[in-house]
Amino acid sequence: MGTTETFSEAPSLARVFVKAALSGKKSGSTLPSTELVFPGHTVDRGHLMDYQRLCGFAVDDLLPHTYPHLLGFPLQAELMGRGSFPLPLAGLVHIENTITVRRVLTAEDVLEVAVHAEALRDHARGRQVDLVTEVSVEGESVWSGRSTYLARGRGNPDAERGAEAPALPRGFPAAQWSLPGDLGRQYAAVSGDVNPIHLHPLTARAMGFPKAIAHGMWTSARVLGALGRSAGGPSTSHVWFRKPVLLPGKVDLLVDRTGPVVVAGLRSTRRPEVEHLALTLSPPPA
Repeated sequence: MGTTETFSEAPSLARVFVKAALSGKKSGSTLPSTELVFPGHTVDRGHLMDYQRLCGFAVDDLLPHTYPHLLGFPLQAELMGRGSFPLPLAGLVHIENTITVRRVLTAEDVLEVAVHAEALRDHARGRQVDLVTEVSVEGESVWSGRSTYLARGRGNPDAERGAEAPALPRGFPAAQWSLPGDLGRQYAAVSGDVNPIHLHPLTARAMGFPKAIAHGMWTSARVLGALGRSAGGPSTSHVWFRKPVLLPGKVDLLVDRTGPVVVAGLRSTRRPEVEHLALTLSPPPA
């Protein structure tokens, strides 16, 4: 790691996205070596409750499995929006995410959030990069996340592939959800993620999508929320985002709890062959 830059408050995501939209094309092969750190973060209980309700988690003082990602994302966007970052922030697609929760976190915990970028590499459909978020409490590492983003473009068909996503469970869905057309705006209001691909059909089309698409981290949070308390304690989730969920839309939740690793997924209700998300939830590494 190179330099460390400390923030007294989270960067404004609206400012970051506006700046990114106005910037020119970016290219390069080197990632910035800067780590962005926000120490002493205290959880806003009102904000936590809004997030829990929107994503289907129990409303209490326990931080959901995915909640620290929300705290790290402004630092991720700030780093990706800078001129030193080789990929354009506007239009980046979140394609994979891994989270490890090492202990139960509550609204009482004071969190230090740190973000850096690594592993810029080829992808069959463009180039991809990992944004790594580490959360600690009083010097103890309690949560970590790895978000993989794709910049679509000329790809490399020989690019190395990561871990394969599991097959979605078979059988009848455990639940069926109707997602409103303004879901992207609802989640943006809670998360601050105002990427235009999520907000309106017109802005989504400008980025190459036929309609606004649901935030990937909302879909994964909604699935984890539906799995109940098993997702709240020490555990590791791995999510593969496949086809985007177009809004409005209707999706089926599929769950298989028969093995030591829970496997879940989302598919289109109207077109079951269209798979949106595959997820595994397992005990954390020893």
